[in-house]
Amino acid sequence: MSTAITVLGGIGLFLLGMTVMTDGLKALAGSSLRTVLAKAAATPASGAVWGAIVTLLVQSSSAVTMTTIGLVSAGLLTFPQGLGLVFGANIGTTGTGWLIALIGVRVSLSSYALPLIFVGALTKLLAGGRIAAAGASLAGFALVLYGLTTLQQGMGGLAESLHPSDLPSVLGAPGVGWVEGSIGLLMLVVVGLVMTAVMQSSTASIAVTISAFYAGAIGLEQGAALIIGQNIGTATSSALAAIGASVTAKRLALAYVLFKVIAALIALAAFPFSAALMGRFAGSVDGTTLLAAYHTAYNVVGVAVLLPAAQWFTRFVERLLPSKESAIERALDPAALVNPVVAVEAARRAVANALSTMATAVAASLSGGAGRAGADVATAAAALAKVQDFLSELKETPESEAERRRLTSTLHALDHASRLAEIVGDGGPPGPPSGGPDDLRAAELCQQVLRWTQTIDDSITGESALSRHAVPIGWGISGDVGAALAEIEGAAGALNALQRDHRAATLASVAPGQSTAAEALARIDTVRRLDRIAHHAWRAAAHLLGRNE
Repeated sequence: MSTAITVLGGIGLFLLGMTVMTDGLKALAGSSLRTVLAKAAATPASGAVWGAIVTLLVQSSSAVTMTTIGLVSAGLLTFPQGLGLVFGANIGTTGTGWLIALIGVRVSLSSYALPLIFVGALTKLLAGGRIAAAGASLAGFALVLYGLTTLQQGMGGLAESLHPSDLPSVLGAPGVGWVEGSIGLLMLVVVGLVMTAVMQSSTASIAVTISAFYAGAIGLEQGAALIIGQNIGTATSSALAAIGASVTAKRLALAYVLFKVIAALIALAAFPFSAALMGRFAGSVDGTTLLAAYHTAYNVVGVAVLLPAAQWFTRFVERLLPSKESAIERALDPAALVNPVVAVEAARRAVANALSTMATAVAASLSGGAGRAGADVATAAAALAKVQDFLSELKETPESEAERRRLTSTLHALDHASRLAEIVGDGGPPGPPSGGPDDLRAAELCQQVLRWTQTIDDSITGESALSRHAVPIGWGISGDVGAALAEIEGAAGALNALQRDHRAATLASVAPGQSTAAEALARIDTVRRLDRIAHHAWRAAAHLLGRNE
């Protein structure tokens, strides 16, 4: 009984340490996690490399996966690029196995771990910002080491009552037949899967496997079989998380599950060869190192097989899960809320799309081709309402000053775009102008503002965001766009000045009988409305592009 308590306590300390360390490392990385993933995933291959590196650093494949979902949903990454990052995360997460094999089970680190826990916890409590995050990371790492030591002690007691011969024999073990070995292999794969599904951590279950082997409770081939099942079990948490989620999240979760299954099938088919190879090296290389190497090689081979077929794999997953979501629903994926910077970028692009839609509709109406202008404006207004609800769900605030300014500018743009939708929706889109030269000039200036505003969506997202590769998340206004925005500002300013002069001249035309009071007031209201439309379109565009002075 005491052995079981020690083993369970060691697993609990290990899981607690991993959670604390992961949270600290994610806070320490801040928005750098999003920036690295967005810029590194130019191709699926580079995404796999950087996905592995980032996962190794933050010790959380789930953090990388959820951030990737947000980036794909926001249009910053294509689905194949997201797959590359997810594939790479599977390799990066094997790094903890090496830590366990090379240090955790060999050295009793409790005497070192306890002071580190104290220092890390004290730093977490007394400091703030990234220093506190570093303290949490240190305390979590020390808890992992202490948990491994406790687990090692428990496994030593377990080895006294459990012997490899008590478990099913697998292929590759001496004197084991093909049928008996295959059945035993599948049984241990299932056991490994259940272990990970219960613990909700493949790292913890692999720590148990390596510790059990080191204590002599299981054999080398049995440990490898358990690792295959434990890798499959990792996908259960992703599958559960995708229930009720967006199509993007479901697609990545399905791709993750398929990857795990395909990699497992490859490992099972190659198991006799793998077992023989590990047996050949067992005399010169420690078994715990061999199990860590097998864990990494298992995932590397799976990535190497699927990565060249990323485009085909993408089409296959998309065909299995066709999307019925609108563009705005895909962009405002709740998964993006995990990272505030990604969430702000998703909202920014959704506002840009709605603004472009309204500008196109109003410009067409002023030219006499109203068509679906009213319906388009209503659709854009509904999208802006969803953006407002989306940003209201944002629980964390951006850390850097630049990112906080971007959030503020996005809210300014949302406000101006929403006001534009209200103005156009109240009474419908304005029709072709009528009246004197000033009335026609006012309509012409408003159209100048709207014509450029129609392209705001392309200026922010770029065509490549949906085709070749995602545009990096940035503010930078190119020379052409900056010059065009300056011209629009001039047109909006000219319209505002014209509106004031137009009001005085139009009211003065009533006394000599040139127009009736009703006609004059109607003309004034029309030009004032055009001025407000142009102003809010210009200000929304300026804030979206970071030109918010």
